[in-house]
Amino acid sequence: MKTIDRTKPVLVTGGTGYLASWIVKQLLDDGLEVRTTVRNLSQKDKYAHLTALAVKSKGVLQFFEADLLKKGSFAEAMKGCELVIHTASPFKISGIKNAQKELVEPALEGTRNVLETVNATDSVQRVVLTSSVVAIFGDAIDIQKTKNGIFTEAYWNTTSSAGHQPYPYSKVQAEKLAWEMAEKQSRWDLLVINPGFIMGPSLTKRTDSTSVEIMIQMASGKFKTGAPAGNMSFVDVRDVAKAHILAGFTPNASGRHICTSADKSFLELADVIRAEHPEFPLPKKFVPKWLFSLIAPLIGFTRKYVKLNVGFDLKMDNSYIKKDLGIEFLPFQKTISDHFNQLLADGIIKKP
Repeated sequence: MKTIDRTKPVLVTGGTGYLASWIVKQLLDDGLEVRTTVRNLSQKDKYAHLTALAVKSKGVLQFFEADLLKKGSFAEAMKGCELVIHTASPFKISGIKNAQKELVEPALEGTRNVLETVNATDSVQRVVLTSSVVAIFGDAIDIQKTKNGIFTEAYWNTTSSAGHQPYPYSKVQAEKLAWEMAEKQSRWDLLVINPGFIMGPSLTKRTDSTSVEIMIQMASGKFKTGAPAGNMSFVDVRDVAKAHILAGFTPNASGRHICTSADKSFLELADVIRAEHPEFPLPKKFVPKWLFSLIAPLIGFTRKYVKLNVGFDLKMDNSYIKKDLGIEFLPFQKTISDHFNQLLADGIIKKP
């Protein structure tokens, strides 16, 4: 049990990210003192949105320069903090040339670097780590190995590697290392948030996230002939941010937390958009798996990925996070609607 002092600064690593920006915003709106790290302090345009948020909030925001792969670079930012929220980790699904270098090493060494600094910083009492549901499973077909056809926090991804599903592999390696390091000491405790597919409005106009890419592909008509079958586990970015903060400040909270709100298909996602914007060329049916497999390499998926993921329905048990953190999730319809409308308002998606 840890009671974190709300008057002490909170460190959020990698604050300019899609999720981290919402964590920073919610902490600032609560009137807290927030510290966040950026790779280069001179690139002010990268964190201008956070500076603007801080001005409008009740809180105080400070920026520090740090690099996941540079030992000791988080020390200054962490000084005097009781709570560290570690979100910084590379997220790439396609276009990967060297998975070990681009994904596994930064995730693993970044986590090691941050937690070694935690070990050396006496004030830190609690660490909240952003992991993922892909640390629980590697491919959707893994659902067939579960006891009741549903994933719980008891499961670990054992099927991914640097050669197959390197992003999930990077997440499971980083989370396992974090638990190992946490168990070797007794001053600070570790809580882990395992979000599903994060959607919802962004606080920036960045387009380099997978969730934005999916929305752009939907709007462009890429899936107009049909969407791949199979339910994904979705969650709103605002809820994931809230979960991290609740994990930080709930004294008795502990363990891993599957953070998902709805198991839905891409067709159901398209239906939400169509209800408000019928003018877009959205899919109305599922594409046969054999056909999707044929075109998969052209749209950035391997045939192995299609074989092990398309047509399998994911099912996630989110009862523990509701009980442990007392969180209630936003409806799926609101998440998708708010996200699509933000992309329209920012001119990232154009009306046909």
